[in-house]
Formats: sequence, structure tokens, C-alpha cells
Amino acid sequence: MSRQVIVWRHGRTEWNVAGRVQGQTDTPLDEVGREQAESAALRLAALQPHRIVCSDLQRARHTAEALGRVAGVEVEPDERFREMNFGAREGLTWEESFERFPEAMKAWISGDETQVPDTETHLEAGERFAAALHDVLEDLPAGETLVVVAHGAVIRTGVASFLKFPQSTWRTFGALSNCSWSVLTESGPPSHRYWRLTEWNAGTLPEPVMTDDD
Repeated sequence: MSRQVIVWRHGRTEWNVAGRVQGQTDTPLDEVGREQAESAALRLAALQPHRIVCSDLQRARHTAEALGRVAGVEVEPDERFREMNFGAREGLTWEESFERFPEAMKAWISGDETQVPDTETHLEAGERFAAALHDVLEDLPAGETLVVVAHGAVIRTGVASFLKFPQSTWRTFGALSNCSWSVLTESGPPSHRYWRLTEWNAGTLPEPVMTDDD
């Protein structure tokens, strides 16, 4: 039986609305974000998750706890699923970042992410997330569903890293909306199992796909 991973982004925060980089700053959900989490939890609970793990930052943890209450599953915080560390940019808008670090931000746009003080690169964040996901999956039984609650940037880079997509393709993946999710499904015969990205930035439950493309 196929296993399934639901990678779920946290609900909205005031910094999301203001366009401020959150990174590993521990910002809370706003009222809309709490409502988003409660609403999405009612849908995701129908998948009967076997396990719920989440970033230990409160916006992800509180989103996960909304599902844990409905599904009757204990939430397991894990700092390896934290958002990418944006270093000195955290708390700043995009415009403020350019004003404060003009040369470093130009380098960032050109692909050199090492010039902003104290930052983690997308590659480092993606590899961190992917390694944690591989570790958690070691104990997921056949046919069960795992829910991972995390953050926009680390989900995008982490899923791409987990699926071994070339880093040059990572920017082609759009950002996840607050409280939307992506789905990874284990496929293939027992002798050759592999993971597929079957949904991206979804807000509805995954449905069986009728196709010849297996």
C-alpha cells in the first residue's frame, strides 16, 4: 500500500500581510491564520493521519495542533522543519532589505545567497528539510499518511531536494499559499518504490487519479 506525505504550510501571520521576512523569527498566527488552520484541519483530518510532525516555531506548531485536536493525533515539534534562516533580513520588507543591504541583495538576486549576514542558503535549508523527512519516513508504516507542517520557503526547497530535482529548477515552483499543502505519494512496484509530487499548493483533499501514466 502506498504511503502519503502532506506538506502543509502554516496559517497567515501579521508579518505575511506586511510583507516582512519571517524566517526563524517566532511570529504568531493572526486571527485569519487561526481560522485558516481550523478550517483546513477539518478537511485534512479526513485523511486520518498516522503522524503529525511540525516546525517548532509557533505559527507552524499552532497550525499543526489544530489538526491534532481534530484527528486525535499528538503533534511532534521538530526544529529541523523550521523555516529557512534569512539572517539579517528577518523583520524587513523586500524594499527595506535592498535599502539596508544593496550589494548583498544584488548578489542574492544573481544567485549568491552568502552575502546577507547570518543567512542560510536555499540549498542548505532544502537539504536540512529533506534529511529530516527521510528520517521521519523510516517509521511510517505502509499505507499511512504523514503530515508535515512547515513554512513556505523551506517546503519549496525541501520538497525539491527530497525529490532530487536539480537546483536550477527550484525557482519554477510557485510559493505556497497560507494553509495550503502539497502531496507526495509513494509509487512503483514493491521492488522499486519512489516518491512523486502529486499535488502542489492545494486546498482540497487529494483524489484518486485515473491515468495510464504510472
